[in-house]
Amino acid sequence: MTETRTVRLTDVEKSRFLARTYGWMAFALFLSAVVAYITALNIFSQTPDGRLVFTSFGRALFGKSNFGFLALCILEFAIVIWLTAKIRTMSVASAIAGFVLYSVVNGITLSSIFAIYEVSSIANAFLATSITFAVMCIYGTFTKKDLSKMARYLYMALLGIILASVLHFVIAMIAKAPLTMLDLLISIATIIVFTGLTAYDSQKILKTAQMAKDSADYKKVSILAALELYLDFVNLLLALLRLFGKRRN
Repeated sequence: MTETRTVRLTDVEKSRFLARTYGWMAFALFLSAVVAYITALNIFSQTPDGRLVFTSFGRALFGKSNFGFLALCILEFAIVIWLTAKIRTMSVASAIAGFVLYSVVNGITLSSIFAIYEVSSIANAFLATSITFAVMCIYGTFTKKDLSKMARYLYMALLGIILASVLHFVIAMIAKAPLTMLDLLISIATIIVFTGLTAYDSQKILKTAQMAKDSADYKKVSILAALELYLDFVNLLLALLRLFGKRRN
């Protein structure tokens, strides 16, 4: 009788952990989307001929110097490092605050896509990302294959993508023109890598859920796991946009 009750309790805690993790991830995506939309309304103004131009606030964020945008990117990176390094010692409230702050800041940076791509392209990319993400989450959850070996190569490829992206940024800034072929290769590689990482992260979250307790530590772990899934989704979305998105004239 006791063993049956223990099994039921474990199943309940596992379900709570998974629901909490995917719930936080969905909330973060929704929050970032709302912030991106509201920000886009304030950083762009429309000319009589239908073109979008930056407002003074928009120029401060995404103007020629890109100082505001770079500052936001550094802040995002700092928040991720802080959450990852301090997750064991911080309170649940601090973890939630950091996660929400990251979602808001990333929403502000994502607002720039409304100036670059048509709304229909953003919607199509979001739909394609949602389907791909859902399929890979299901695969990662139910497959019997250990995906940890694949993840090692994916992380190595991700490091290569980061280095290639930095190289692309520097060369494009010097040449004052984007490197189309390199950008295409980076986008394709990003889609492959984050599609695989979505499956791996889903499997890793399931394994964690099987040991989960309804404690503060596991509540914090669920937030960190939600952040990983959030990053998988957003990077996949941006890569699909770069590859298939229809740009504004």
